[in-house]
Amino acid sequence: MKNHVHLIVVPSTENSLGNMMQSLGRKYVQYVNWTYKRTGTLWEGRFKSSLISNDEYLTTCAIYIELNPVRAKITEKASDYQWSSYRAKAEGVEDLIIEMDPVYKDLGKTDKERQMKYRELISGVSPNMIELIRQTTQKGGIIGDEQFVEKISRMMGREIILRKRGRPKKSL
Repeated sequence: MKNHVHLIVVPSTENSLGNMMQSLGRKYVQYVNWTYKRTGTLWEGRFKSSLISNDEYLTTCAIYIELNPVRAKITEKASDYQWSSYRAKAEGVEDLIIEMDPVYKDLGKTDKERQMKYRELISGVSPNMIELIRQTTQKGGIIGDEQFVEKISRMMGREIILRKRGRPKKSL
């Protein structure tokens, strides 16, 4: 995308995602500033992250990402966007930086079966699910079913509720 990037990342340690983003921010900004003879920051703000359950929600989040250039009218088809994993998942095009997740691997017994099933899934994702993922990601929420959210809530020892940005309005 022109002004943001979506990644599905499986961190190896508790702090590895934050450390990766910090390192990327430092090194990439230095590279761009040096290359284009500029100064200052490139980012509008901090990165946003959401915890995703390792089930059909993971595949739906991947589909959300792959349809983003289509929704933004950058391309007509997901396969036209060069920075997408769509061609690897739906068409079998080799991409050395993409690691297929276990949920994708469970879509079929052969590569062809998985590709066909993925194309079916991407054509059948509901607009409501797309909007839910968008809102949850914007608010740093958890993407998964009720049991998954409750499990994470118990692990953290607090209730997880998505609220509107800013302070709550005072009641009169």
